[in-house]
Amino acid sequence: MARINLLPWREAARRRRQRDLGMIAVISVAMVLLSGFALKVQFDAMLAAQNARNSFLEGQIAVLNRRIREINQLEQRKADLLARMDVIQRLQESRPEIVHLVDELVDAVPAGVFLTSLRQEGEQLTIEGRAQSNARVSALMRNIDASDWVGGSQLVLIENKDETGTGFSHFRLGFKQRRPGSGDETMQAAVD
Repeated sequence: MARINLLPWREAARRRRQRDLGMIAVISVAMVLLSGFALKVQFDAMLAAQNARNSFLEGQIAVLNRRIREINQLEQRKADLLARMDVIQRLQESRPEIVHLVDELVDAVPAGVFLTSLRQEGEQLTIEGRAQSNARVSALMRNIDASDWVGGSQLVLIENKDETGTGFSHFRLGFKQRRPGSGDETMQAAVD
């Protein structure tokens, strides 16, 4: 039989297999590196897109916060204007009240009573004066209580004739100003 030496062929096949294995390993490492690079690029792109969205949202939030501040300022101005309008309305409604107050006070003061001062704080009024007798002060209080525009009289002080030395009793009387009926009647009376 012929002698065939297979060692060089086996050696060449082993070198070919090692070379193929090395190429497969290099190709595999290259593919892993390429895949890793592609993932990194994709993640960077996704991160940049999310950062851009976040920046856009922050800008929109800043715009909305500015608008909310403007709305709050407008609401405050509106409340201020409504308060001013309310004050003006109350002043407009109370314009005829002083006329009615003085008119009612003139009608309520009986003969023999002389007023020396009138002081008003809000709706509370205080009058001081002189009277010929305590009965005249009582008549003044009854007239005030019977009035539509003033009422709730309360005697604060009375000094007898003997103590004042003038022959008149000195008195101080408090009462409240009020509006008769509802606001519509008051407005109608003011128009008339």
